[in-house]
Amino acid sequence: MITPASEWFMLTPAGVLHAFASPQPGETELALQALLASDRTLDAAGWAHKAALAPAITAQALEQGWVQVLQHPLQGPDAKLDDFLQHVIASLSGERRAVLASESGFCLGRTGIDPDEADTLSAAAADYSDFAARQARRGWDGATRYVSFHTDAEFLLPSFSFVPFWVDGAGYWLVLCGEPLLNNPALVELLWGIKEAGTRFTVQPGV
Repeated sequence: MITPASEWFMLTPAGVLHAFASPQPGETELALQALLASDRTLDAAGWAHKAALAPAITAQALEQGWVQVLQHPLQGPDAKLDDFLQHVIASLSGERRAVLASESGFCLGRTGIDPDEADTLSAAAADYSDFAARQARRGWDGATRYVSFHTDAEFLLPSFSFVPFWVDGAGYWLVLCGEPLLNNPALVELLWGIKEAGTRFTVQPGV
């Protein structure tokens, strides 16, 4: 049963990208992640219960656009990840072609892309993970975030964009074809679904 409350809090797409951007999140990032640790949106008391730091960062989170205030609560994804994954990641690609890969290079979900290309893109994501880790060890963190590849010299629209994120220590890559549509509630739904699942994806043969 939903307890009475005047407002509820939820991460924005920008908040998701900030909160889940590192394999070793800080205290602020962990407090933001707590907003996706329940099967429904949290009010102020619920968020404080999940993360003691929440009251101290609320004003900053709202100012930075990481969190939005809702007048009505939302229910978390109630479908199994396998059932809704291809639909939610499709919304994040201008071409509705996307892959979700594990950091180790396994294809976990795909839409609009055949299995062979999805496996190739997943392997490329793993290779880029290794490259980024090597550069970080050398002291350059510039390779550890987003990366796009272009086929035209104008660099106007990427052919592929790779977006890394980490949930409970597990690394993932979202590979998007064409224009990346990251300012989309579907990104929040994707991370919420993964967070709610509580475990890493099980790789199924032939996925």
